[in-house]
Amino acid sequence: MQKEEKFKSVIEIERQLIKKYKPTLYSPFIHALQDFEMIQEGDKIAVCISGGKDSMLLAKLMQEVQKHGKYKFEIVFLCMDPGYSKKNLEKIKENAKILNIPIQFFSSNIFETVKNIDRSPCYLCARMRRGYLYAKAKELGCNKIALGHHFNDVIETVLISMLYGAEIKTMMPKIISKNFEGMELIRPMYYIKEDDIIRWARNNNLEFINCACRFTEEVSTGEDQSKRKEIKELIKNLKTTNPNVDINILRSTVGVNVDTLIGYKKDSIEYNFLDLYNEKKNTK
Repeated sequence: MQKEEKFKSVIEIERQLIKKYKPTLYSPFIHALQDFEMIQEGDKIAVCISGGKDSMLLAKLMQEVQKHGKYKFEIVFLCMDPGYSKKNLEKIKENAKILNIPIQFFSSNIFETVKNIDRSPCYLCARMRRGYLYAKAKELGCNKIALGHHFNDVIETVLISMLYGAEIKTMMPKIISKNFEGMELIRPMYYIKEDDIIRWARNNNLEFINCACRFTEEVSTGEDQSKRKEIKELIKNLKTTNPNVDINILRSTVGVNVDTLIGYKKDSIEYNFLDLYNEKKNTK
């Protein structure tokens, strides 16, 4: 059997997204776009490709929304090469060809910059990559970048922030850039679960890069990734006794009752419950 025969045709893969995988992939994708008003008429969106399963699926779903959605918008598929190995770069190109994703590549030296960083290299790398992607997208006339963060990324971030950052913070579905005027970041896969992405890739015989970072290939797993792995396992264990625990984590970020918080911060101003407590007490 020749290599290309093991893959389903791109037409079949696209058809499955709006048929077979509609309940688990396409519908949650559309719901996130609608719930958080991520796409407007006339947008030009840079879909950021890392080479992993998440960003490749994001690209295919964005293509389907462009074909079937109610808004007219443009898409640019953007992949930054921060110093990928030749093997990983070729794999990205191979998958892009299989999935009919017309990727535009550009280079940076981020991996060389962060390779000697001892603490949180993944965090620094992610921030630097985002900056490069914003800049390139703006250069191409885009007003938004789309990233492939999914449901599990969101809920894991909530727990990591609580347990290791001592704060209640979530991964927002969209963000106005502070450093690039007129630019926004959107996360259309906000409601899509990682297991469903894995199932889609496996059923279509698609193999993607797990982590294209030379740093994690050459040394032991970094602190950032080990924390995420630990939280992933914690949620998995909790789901054995409470199947809805992952959904509840996400819902908790929507149902925050500020009246029951000891303190919170808004627009860089810190508030304490005693401020209003004493005010109410003195008015009685």
